[in-house]
Amino acid sequence: MKRQFALLGSMGRGGALTKIHELVREMPVSRVMTASVFTLPPDATMQQLKELLREHRISGLPVVEDQALVGIVSIEDLIHALEVQRLDAPIREFMTSSNLVTAHAQESVMEALRRFEKTGIGRMPVLNARHELVGMVTRGDITLALLDALQELYTEAEAYQARPQRFFDALESESTSLQLRYRVEKGDFARGGDASAKIKRALLQIGASPQLARRVAIATYEAEVNLIIHTHNGGMILADIQPNEITIVAQDSGPGIADVGLARQPGWSTATPEVREMGFGAGMGLTNIERCTDKLSIWSAVGVGTRVLMTFSVSPQEIGEQDAG
Repeated sequence: MKRQFALLGSMGRGGALTKIHELVREMPVSRVMTASVFTLPPDATMQQLKELLREHRISGLPVVEDQALVGIVSIEDLIHALEVQRLDAPIREFMTSSNLVTAHAQESVMEALRRFEKTGIGRMPVLNARHELVGMVTRGDITLALLDALQELYTEAEAYQARPQRFFDALESESTSLQLRYRVEKGDFARGGDASAKIKRALLQIGASPQLARRVAIATYEAEVNLIIHTHNGGMILADIQPNEITIVAQDSGPGIADVGLARQPGWSTATPEVREMGFGAGMGLTNIERCTDKLSIWSAVGVGTRVLMTFSVSPQEIGEQDAG
């Protein structure tokens, strides 16, 4: 995992983006977690816990009440109950109920990896936007999912190399342009990333290199998340794809940015604590956009709205590159 974190730092403005960097940024925890989880209510006895741990050969489990996570109970807690001869006691007397470390289903595996590294734990309960338990995630789950996704990317790259046509080679006209339009709803974290994923898929289908498609997708994803978090009513993602240049526009009708210069500084964010708990709003969105684009222009007025214009130059190197990762 430390090797993966080292790879995350290798992205420069408009420079190479590693496959690992893309995967850990875009892959949600919901894709890698185990959805089928053994749980017990807080009123269950330690004896019931003992039987469940032994039967399924597990070392602990979440304690759930009305679908909400209220604690974690482990084999260490069971040993404590055995020592004081309290197997008849309810789990709530032995479980850990404060400072629980959790992951959120829609946050990226990057955030989950950071939490694993910071805490040293091996697994985390996964919660949805309503703070209901929906699964468990381990370091091993993330590793296996990344390996599977890397294999898919390599297959994708091989298919690209085998194509007889390059970017827009099949289209002949004085002016060629492909325009795409996507609506992004406020607070719709479950569909966050849909627009960027569809734009990336469209680019690959018309012959753009995987490297170029990743650059566009990462920048668009950051803009998309900003629409979900910071707007009143969501906004639009507009893509204009031409043979020599790609422009992506993210626009909304409010609330606007008071100080654009401050907003472009790494770590600056107006995200609410609830959004931060879900793994979003770290204040790196505009910074990551700027690293991926060749030109970034932001217009904003308080109470009017914001327009983010991202420009990507399609160089001959990117058109003809063989994606080496």
